[in-house]
Amino acid sequence: MEDLTQEETARYSRHIILPNVGLAGQRKLKNARVLIIGGGALGSPAALYLAAAGVGNIGIVDLDEVDVTNLQRQIIHTNDNVGKPKTKSVEEGIARLNPLVKVSVFNTKLTSENALDIIREFDIVVDCTDNFPARYLINDACVLLGKPSVYGSIFRFDAQMTLFWAKKGPCYRCLFPSPPPAELAPSCGEGGVFGSMAGIVGSIQANETIKFILQAPDTLIGKLLVLDAWKMRFVQLGIKKDENCPVCGKHASIKKLIDYEYFCSAQAPQAEGFKNISARELKAKIDKGEKINIIDVREPFEFEMTNIKGSVNIPLNSVSSRAGEIDRSNPSVILCKSGVRSLYAINALKKRKFKGELFNLEGGIMEWAEDIDDSIVRY
Repeated sequence: MEDLTQEETARYSRHIILPNVGLAGQRKLKNARVLIIGGGALGSPAALYLAAAGVGNIGIVDLDEVDVTNLQRQIIHTNDNVGKPKTKSVEEGIARLNPLVKVSVFNTKLTSENALDIIREFDIVVDCTDNFPARYLINDACVLLGKPSVYGSIFRFDAQMTLFWAKKGPCYRCLFPSPPPAELAPSCGEGGVFGSMAGIVGSIQANETIKFILQAPDTLIGKLLVLDAWKMRFVQLGIKKDENCPVCGKHASIKKLIDYEYFCSAQAPQAEGFKNISARELKAKIDKGEKINIIDVREPFEFEMTNIKGSVNIPLNSVSSRAGEIDRSNPSVILCKSGVRSLYAINALKKRKFKGELFNLEGGIMEWAEDIDDSIVRY
């Protein structure tokens, strides 16, 4: 292991005087290799605190670019970085804070084809992703490689954190054997997220990562830390290893990485008895003066923030009870933010024996914003 330089000894002195760290612990941090997957809400504070703590080698995986909507919670990015690759922005943020840290940039999407090659070069993974395919992919890759992963997730005011390491405890699949249906797991872009909570969760992820590197005896392995940030309540729950887990159990059936998009899409809505319509096709019908019901099934606060002129807001959870409000003599175009909740709404209408002609707006209102009306607020 590389020893600390005089500059590093001075920089990390407040760590070194801690009896649980010391010079030996700080050397471990300097020589550790940590991979952060996701340079957004959780990756921002995690990267900053790991760099400040003196983790000598940090990798960052992300394919996205910095968007103005990120700045409410992704504190490593600034206005000047809007439009720049997040990996580059994170690299610059780390350099500003601690130029002694070596940063490896992977400006790519983590896939079944590259995950093992990227992850195997690191000691521990910090999962800062926001979607289920990525979480299952990271979990399975880490189990197959024998690597630990520090998990965090946030949604609105709620959060979960733990440390998965199949060698010592459960993995992500032990806790979540299969992904939830899409309508029960909307993205942060659809449901929102309390910005400051990302700082809490990302910092806890950094904390658990540092503890793991220092070989602390009491980590979150086998424990799920749950946070309600609105009421400011932490609860710790036990997680048991599933002996029948398909990836880390005694008779594991998953020996290689699979198609995680397909695995998670099995839970996606399967609607029938409708037609897809593009934003341009809908605009053409409106311009021709055709009579069309435009039903927006997003939440009222989303509808208030931005909507298509002439549309009516009937939230998804009210579609069944308010089906009678929709004029069945005219075709109805059902829309949401991205085209997922609208499929559930169509299913709900079909279950109520709705006889009118139904269309699903492909890509939702975001597609409308992209192709038709650039004044629509993107969120």
